[in-house]
Amino acid sequence: MSSSGMNGVKKQISTRRVANPGKATVLALGKAFPSQVVPQEHLVEGFLRDTKCDDPFIKEKLEHLCKTTTVKTRYTVLSREILDKYPELTTEGSPTIKQRLEIANEAVVEMALEASLGCIKEWGRTVEDITHIVYVSSSEIRLPGGDLYLSAKLGLKSDVNRVMLYFLGCYGGVTGLRVAKDIAENNPGSRVLLTTSETTILGFRPPNKARPYDLVGAALFGDGAAAVIIGADPLPSEAPFMELHYAVQQFVPGTQTVIDGRLTEEGINFKLGRDLPQKIEENIEEFCKKLMAKAGDDSIEFNDMFWTVHPGGPAILNRLETKLKLGREKLECSRRALVDYGNVSSNTILYVMEYMRDELKKKGDGAQEWGLGLAFGPGITFEGLLLRSLTST
Repeated sequence: MSSSGMNGVKKQISTRRVANPGKATVLALGKAFPSQVVPQEHLVEGFLRDTKCDDPFIKEKLEHLCKTTTVKTRYTVLSREILDKYPELTTEGSPTIKQRLEIANEAVVEMALEASLGCIKEWGRTVEDITHIVYVSSSEIRLPGGDLYLSAKLGLKSDVNRVMLYFLGCYGGVTGLRVAKDIAENNPGSRVLLTTSETTILGFRPPNKARPYDLVGAALFGDGAAAVIIGADPLPSEAPFMELHYAVQQFVPGTQTVIDGRLTEEGINFKLGRDLPQKIEENIEEFCKKLMAKAGDDSIEFNDMFWTVHPGGPAILNRLETKLKLGREKLECSRRALVDYGNVSSNTILYVMEYMRDELKKKGDGAQEWGLGLAFGPGITFEGLLLRSLTST
């Protein structure tokens, strides 16, 4: 949109789509990572050294996986200092759940704190204005939980309403958005802090040919945290950039064992079925159409939308792209997040959302209004959001 001033020179006017009354919006976003950076090209050497493994088969397999994951950089809580303090973490069969939780419980809250502070700073209001907190993690176990420790460290009011979501895996971030949406829309004036925080400490272990998925985890997963502020009916001082228009969760019957995680004395053990990408491909089209129907425009097609998809791995993104006949650029934000951070479980969808916010701003008037937010995890569970861009045009 443009207008002419008194001197006849046209100037650009920035406008913003208006959120629907009573609908939850994303008002700010923050993220945080541990200090240990792991370039993918150094992963194999460091992992084999730390686990004292000299098996050439394991080395060859891990080198192959590091290339196929497309990941370039990850962050990790695990450090040389931690391994020196807890050498038993690299010993096969050691009962180390106590040690792992000593590390993880503290680390996830510290990362969540940093991400939340960054988010609140971007939001521009005070912590006293936060009425609810939704805390998501598959990386800690204790009572009270990280939601209370984070609330205390942030200085939130003692009557802040807390919700804790544990062990949802990769779809946890979208579940958190759905829960925060429901809270915001049913409590007028509320402002919800959603925080996700994850570390791979619970699943770190020395390689074993009997557990091939451990190597996939070593090549793919990373650590970090993210936070967003969710609220309906934004104030003039707030800057909503995305509306959470509609949310739905669905599980695929008979697939409970495709992603299987068990907590043991050695930490958490995962088994991942080879048919996971296929199961997602078989069910994704109907799921997406169910969300799209809520936009109220039957003419909208898949390529008319923007896509914020949790990048569980390149195979899942490739299958989704092929099945829905998406243009290559549609999943660019998801692929970029995978390259830059790896799969950081529940956090990753919020990293994708940040990249998408930047992309929509760049496109200006050409940006799509409607989009989908998707994540998949144990169950097999599908979490989906119909999103509406509110970025300036």
